[in-house]
Amino acid sequence: MVTAETDGPLAPGFRRFWWGEAVSGFGSAVTGLALQTLVVVTLGGTAVRVGWLNAATWLPYLVLGLVVGALVDRVRRRPVMVVTDVLRAGLLAVVPLAHLAGVLTLPLLLGVVLAFGTASLVNDAASQSFVPRLVPRAALQRAHARLDGAAALAQTAGPAVAGLLVRLVGAPLAVLVDAASYLFSAVVVATLRHVDEPPRYSGDRLTARVLGREVADGVRWVYGHSGLARLAVATHVWFAAQSVLVVVVAPYALLRLRLTPLELGLAYAVAGVGALVGAAVSTAVGRRRGTGQAVVTSYLTSAVGALVMTGALAVPAGWAAAGVLAGGQLLHGWAMGLSNSH
Repeated sequence: MVTAETDGPLAPGFRRFWWGEAVSGFGSAVTGLALQTLVVVTLGGTAVRVGWLNAATWLPYLVLGLVVGALVDRVRRRPVMVVTDVLRAGLLAVVPLAHLAGVLTLPLLLGVVLAFGTASLVNDAASQSFVPRLVPRAALQRAHARLDGAAALAQTAGPAVAGLLVRLVGAPLAVLVDAASYLFSAVVVATLRHVDEPPRYSGDRLTARVLGREVADGVRWVYGHSGLARLAVATHVWFAAQSVLVVVVAPYALLRLRLTPLELGLAYAVAGVGALVGAAVSTAVGRRRGTGQAVVTSYLTSAVGALVMTGALAVPAGWAAAGVLAGGQLLHGWAMGLSNSH
């Protein structure tokens, strides 16, 4: 494993990995807005159809999350990350190709997004457990804060760029930016050097019974004596609320507030600014207030941000409504940037 002083510079391997995450995060921010705009504007969808889109993205996490976690524990992480990055790039390329061929429909898009979500689940399971191979244990919170900062920066620039791209070339072609970003990430991870990965798992042969036992062991540990049970339940509730928020914001902004994709993209970008600031201060807040208080503060701030967003209905449509929506996004983004690394 790479060693480094806790307060010193992080290892070169982590810096390369950070670049891969930052670029792919930027592409994902572009695609997030582009796909929602595609459903609402190009395919004439409603909030219900945007809900289907987001459900297709996150359904694999709900159904397969525990199983994938146990499977990824049995293999080397780096090849998994490279393969899933390439797979995600190929899946996203289907969207503009289908659009150009005149065969893009909501069912096809949902199928692509479902497969994309499954590949993302596998990649996330591998990448989260890959970071401890790049930095020492004492530097993990700081490393994750750096990754959160990259994600926040991507969230800041990505939606604004997405709004501009959607306006210039349309939502389907804007998705190609994300496909290219995943190819870049695959190359970065594949060329990392001096990373100490453990050998392939050599324990019990994989069967349904063995896999079930390993999943059950993990669940019992989390909800048993690990001390994580309350945090796990709180995180489940937060993700449920976040899923609702992600579904309703785009149709709320485009249909009820009558914002343009560019105005919506700028409002999302403000959330990225908040997340960037939150990630930048997360280590200092954790040292001053404690990890638990940092998480509690972030959850309360998210709730206030959601309430502020609803206030956009009370002001004139257009830039005034976009400003109020952006204010709520700022608070919500700050909370996300603060909480995640803790």
